Amino acid sequence: MPEYLPIDLPENPRLAQNIIHFARALRRAGLPVGPGRVIDAVRAVEAAGFTDRMDFYWTLHACFVNRPEHRTIFAQVFRLYWRDPRFLEHMMSMMLPAIRGVQEDRSAAAAEKRAAQALLGDQLPDVPEEEQAQEDTTQIEIDASLTMSAEEKLRSLDFEQMSVEEIARAKRMIAQLTLPVKPIQSRRLQAAPLGHRLDRSKTIRSALRYGGELREIKRARQRPRWPNLVVLCDISGSMSQYSRMVLHFLHAVANEKGQGWAKVHAFTFGTRLTNITRHLATRDVDAALKAAGAEAQDWEGGTRIGQCLHAFNRDWSRRVMGQGAVVLLITDGLDRDDPDALEKEMQRLHLSSRRLIWLNPLLRWDGFAPKARGIRAMLPHVHSFRAGHSIQSLEDLAHAISRPDDLGEKARLMALL
Repeated sequence: MPEYLPIDLPENPRLAQNIIHFARALRRAGLPVGPGRVIDAVRAVEAAGFTDRMDFYWTLHACFVNRPEHRTIFAQVFRLYWRDPRFLEHMMSMMLPAIRGVQEDRSAAAAEKRAAQALLGDQLPDVPEEEQAQEDTTQIEIDASLTMSAEEKLRSLDFEQMSVEEIARAKRMIAQLTLPVKPIQSRRLQAAPLGHRLDRSKTIRSALRYGGELREIKRARQRPRWPNLVVLCDISGSMSQYSRMVLHFLHAVANEKGQGWAKVHAFTFGTRLTNITRHLATRDVDAALKAAGAEAQDWEGGTRIGQCLHAFNRDWSRRVMGQGAVVLLITDGLDRDDPDALEKEMQRLHLSSRRLIWLNPLLRWDGFAPKARGIRAMLPHVHSFRAGHSIQSLEDLAHAISRPDDLGEKARLMALL
């Protein structure tokens, strides 16, 4: 919150224009601000007044913020836009963190970054020459860090910490990812001249054409088939940003030919289960995710993992899990429902799937331990436990999904239970 707000007087019509520019900055920072909200904000400020900075702040907050994750971004844009007396210092400490050595909370730093980019674009503030002379050693460290390409940095960057521009670049990279799978050898046979198995029935039928004389040995091999991919994606408030990026990845997988999957089934869950499989068939990713979001009414709400898994096991398991489906479960495992019921549903899901792979964004923390009740109930019933917070983690999934011996982090974390 700024120290003061030198706002125009009521008779000055520039206040409405300033609010419009402020709304544009919020939109560039990622908030869904449209003309209707801008009109509401102008009318609200006119009704509430703007002589008190706290009243002014909360009046605009009520008009422009309707999601918990947007509060920090709004606060940062507000502080920077409405003439914070330390504006330049905040700009430089945010845009040049290696020079200033700023150590901030990750969510606050990400919001600061998005706010500054919304206001300044790609222009960096100039650093005074005397400060550069005093910090030459630090500047050398910056040059060393820049040896890594921007693409490599983006691969390892947490989805939740990305700026608006980085999110757009990440989506383009995710659209190029693949998730190939090896075929499964079924019990059914197909004719093969060099097959390793004797096809007795065809051999006998061939002999009958020549009065029982055996002239040719018919051979066969097992017919390969490809499994289904079933995805259960958590869209609760704590998983919102990760879910959006994962769904972009699933859209690319569902629409890419030659990856081997028989069919890709996708479900979202928060407080209820929603089947969005048909929406992923839409070629345009934006239209597909918009339709999926319209059908899933529990976006960014609460989490009832146990109840949603029960609904899946009861209504959909036999339809989509036949013939050895591979299941991807994307959730942080933070569930407040009965852990015994959750464990029961996880066990049933485990027994129904060929492989059950759990992607958890909380694994981005080095000191992660299975302390939450939901995680402790779910972990023993998965085949593999892997991170799912970055592009690199999705690329690693592509390498591990066909390896039956891949456990991810499960072995290490099971020792902590």
